[in-house]
Amino acid sequence: MLKESFHIAVPTAFLKNESINIQGTIDHIKYLYNKGIKSVLVGGSTGEQHSLNLKEKLDLLNAVSIEEELINNVEILFGVSSIRQLEAMEFAKAISKTKIAGILLGYPPYILPTQEEALRYSEKIIELTNKPTIIYNNPKRTGFDLSIDSIIFLSKNEKVIGIKEAGHKDKIIKMNGQVKNDFYYYAGGEIDLEEKVQMGFNRLSSIAANIYPDEIKNWFIKMLTNQPLTDQEKIEISSIIEQIYTGSTLVNLKEGINEKGIDIGICRSPLGEI
Repeated sequence: MLKESFHIAVPTAFLKNESINIQGTIDHIKYLYNKGIKSVLVGGSTGEQHSLNLKEKLDLLNAVSIEEELINNVEILFGVSSIRQLEAMEFAKAISKTKIAGILLGYPPYILPTQEEALRYSEKIIELTNKPTIIYNNPKRTGFDLSIDSIIFLSKNEKVIGIKEAGHKDKIIKMNGQVKNDFYYYAGGEIDLEEKVQMGFNRLSSIAANIYPDEIKNWFIKMLTNQPLTDQEKIEISSIIEQIYTGSTLVNLKEGINEKGIDIGICRSPLGEI
């Protein structure tokens, strides 16, 4: 079971030639750990998952897996998704041999599997990793929308602990009473977060906390516990969201991380080519 209600989806570091910078990625995770963050998602969000080939994913996994202090003190999740199921399965097998805490299971972009095909894909990956699993439904990016019936079906698997729903957020209302009590709903990023929490989202996969970990964590905890924000906190959160989400989010994110002295590098083109 994944205990943390809040994790940060960390971007992947790249060098100027767009090759992966594994040490830069680890340095950023260590920075967040030293700021008190207890859970991170690696290679699974911020739009970069499908730019990484299988070798890059395996190299990143192997490098993170030998960071004993991080592995022993942080819930480290890895994103698992590929346009090719066989590659996703190979990555899943590799994860199963590590102390990685869990996975975020996404769906192939563009190819538009049927619900039945997506379920078989999910079952194979979950079985191979044998790790706590968060289902990731993001139809805006993949073109595929996991149905309520499919989510309910997957929720019956003991390894599936929740869903990161980036599509129709009212799905979680329709699922009330149809999934297990300890099934969690993850909001993806900070846009409309207050509305989502009011609807029942109770966990957060954060983007903005890469740069503002204390501020975003405090804001989210206050929402979960019905504590009001001060006027100053409201202004601060509004400014953070505008900074991160105006224009290209990933470009903004990496600029902010680089400014902290962490070599997270550039985005792979065409992002950042302005």
